[in-house]
Amino acid sequence: MASITIPYAVADFIEMRERGFYYVDKTQYIAKLEDYKAPVFLRPRRFGKSLLVSTLACYYDRTKAHRFEELFGDTWIGNHPTKEHNRYMIIRYDFSAMVMSDHIQGLAQNFNDLNCGPVEVMVAHNRDLFGDFEFTNRGDASKMLEEVLTYARSHELPKVYILIDEYDNFTNQLLTAYNDPLYEEVTTNDSFLRTFFKVIKKGIGEGSIRTCFCTGVLPVTMDDLTSGYNIAEILTFEPNFLNMLGFTYEETETYLRYVLDKYSTGQDRFDEIWQLIVSNYDGYRFRPNGDRLFNATILTYFFKKFAANAGSIPDELVDENLRTDIHWIRRLTLSLDNAKAMLDALVIDDELPYNVADLAGKFNKKKFFDKEFYPISLFYLGMTTLKDKFVTTLPNMTMRSVYMDYYNQLNKIEGNAQRYVPVYRHYDSNRSLEPLVQNYFEQYLGQFPAQVFDKINENFIRCSFYELVSRYLSSCYTFAIEQNNSVGRSDFEMTGIPGTDYYTDDRVVEFKYYRMKEAEKMLVLSEPLPEHVEQVKRYGEDTKKKFPNYNVRTYVVYICANKGWKFWEV
Repeated sequence: MASITIPYAVADFIEMRERGFYYVDKTQYIAKLEDYKAPVFLRPRRFGKSLLVSTLACYYDRTKAHRFEELFGDTWIGNHPTKEHNRYMIIRYDFSAMVMSDHIQGLAQNFNDLNCGPVEVMVAHNRDLFGDFEFTNRGDASKMLEEVLTYARSHELPKVYILIDEYDNFTNQLLTAYNDPLYEEVTTNDSFLRTFFKVIKKGIGEGSIRTCFCTGVLPVTMDDLTSGYNIAEILTFEPNFLNMLGFTYEETETYLRYVLDKYSTGQDRFDEIWQLIVSNYDGYRFRPNGDRLFNATILTYFFKKFAANAGSIPDELVDENLRTDIHWIRRLTLSLDNAKAMLDALVIDDELPYNVADLAGKFNKKKFFDKEFYPISLFYLGMTTLKDKFVTTLPNMTMRSVYMDYYNQLNKIEGNAQRYVPVYRHYDSNRSLEPLVQNYFEQYLGQFPAQVFDKINENFIRCSFYELVSRYLSSCYTFAIEQNNSVGRSDFEMTGIPGTDYYTDDRVVEFKYYRMKEAEKMLVLSEPLPEHVEQVKRYGEDTKKKFPNYNVRTYVVYICANKGWKFWEV
């Protein structure tokens, strides 16, 4: 078997290049970044920020000039180098490694313990310029930085290029830990963090710092620092940088073809796998009219699993690291009622209205936790995305699964296996979909109080049915909700995974939901309404056209509040 060259969790550019990992070339953005002195670029976790920082460090580091061709030769920037490549002294900070404390003195000490090292490393790497220079203020990160900048300026040394990865990581931890007073101490007055950024601001102004490039997730800390660092240039929504992180459709298609050629039987499975990854991993949009993007790390997780399984679909499509993001929902919403209301909006209506002016506007901690600001807060965290200029939505099946899981927790919906395993175990032999619908209605929906049924809708039915079925059949099928096709959007589709006994088994379901006032009328029907039959058959025919080898079966399902259900294969 070919060695695995899919770089999941690889954030070091040199390792990426030396070990021959697949590299999605984003280096064309390096030239564009040179127009800025204090750029800040925000993206949710796992979008590739650390690799970008590592790439910039390699490109500008004067001590790596002899490796330029080796590291960048076949990249866009290697073919179009700027005059500034390998000209600067690099100081690289990573605030995600910060050790937490429950008091300001402890945080200050931990900050210094972490951030004195990068300055010392820079001097060591550039000892040919620093001669017998020695620090007089060891142990204080801000003073050490200031001392180095003063020396560089007075001796006319090359400028310093500063990189700060995850600038808001530890302050965000304070917020999720409900330690708001300590957060405010850190971001106000003459705190160690404000002092640190004041030194950087001064260095940029005096010309000893060429650029300070910061990555992070939220603008809250940067905005709360205010005058301490009021030169920040937020590039998060700039059209020229929208696709700097994350993978475009074109980049993903090229990546997938590489994976199929190297770890599978070639391109014959392209359409099947493409449909799967689009359903599960794309959907992120950072301007209302921006391109839809794949989360780079989550997609790479799938590709690596696929490669390690010798071209088989992995049993688990959801990166479990995602589920740690749920703590943000708990923190944001502050109360159980708020959390339920927000989840209702997303899993029932599949949208949260937002004010487009708030996207790029400045906002502090107080505003971030305002109930009316949830849509913006969740968007920055990558837990929703922009549907258009009016509403946010869940980006893909992966996030639907995460939200439905949390929805069930909050509403105390039991997930114990004895409710569901018998019918799913039986499915293995009879392959009948009807008992799964019956089980869903009786064991899942049957746990909800009567008043819920006048609130839920078809979207909720689709999402919750998917979440339940995928628990037990994810090793057999892939799933899609509102699958785009040439004749519309199918409600629910499950497709047998290549290499399993379920391969070519395709089921297309049209769900209809009726509230109490219509329930009894629909339950007496002996056959589905003709328009619903026609609708689902069109979807099935479209799937058959794309995949002629599939055995496509189509169904109409009526869920009639808590009164009953109807099921027809058509």
